[in-house]
Amino acid sequence: MRLTRFTDLALRVLMRLAIEESELPTTRDVAAAMEVPYTHTAKVVARLQHLGLVEARRGRGGGLTLTSAGRAASVGGVVRELEGAGDVVDCDGTSPCPLRGACLLRGALRRAQEAFFAALDPLTVSDLVAAPTGPLLLGISGRAPTVAEGP
Repeated sequence: MRLTRFTDLALRVLMRLAIEESELPTTRDVAAAMEVPYTHTAKVVARLQHLGLVEARRGRGGGLTLTSAGRAASVGGVVRELEGAGDVVDCDGTSPCPLRGACLLRGALRRAQEAFFAALDPLTVSDLVAAPTGPLLLGISGRAPTVAEGP
């Protein structure tokens, strides 16, 4: 199973916002910190906002914040939502597979995909930034961790 770049970026945005306590980074700040194009980050933030995981405020004093729903969100649920429920392989595409009516692989791949999501279900966004990851993220973002956050 491989995540799309969109989902990967969305998870990293959620993690970045989960470590913010006082500063409200802008979409540009987050894009720059993660060294990804602003346009990609803006699309991801818009989708996360639509899902109720991120709040974006414009203007002076504005920025991005992780909502309480975003902090408690299941990583498996977020990945399911962003990746969609589609099949791992496209058996019905422009050149339909002649085995699709009797193929056992399609069902096995669907079960494997669900097992992948299920393995992520118990994790929340908050869990992803627990030590040692959270303090490391703070260091990457250019801020030193506080005493309460770790060494």
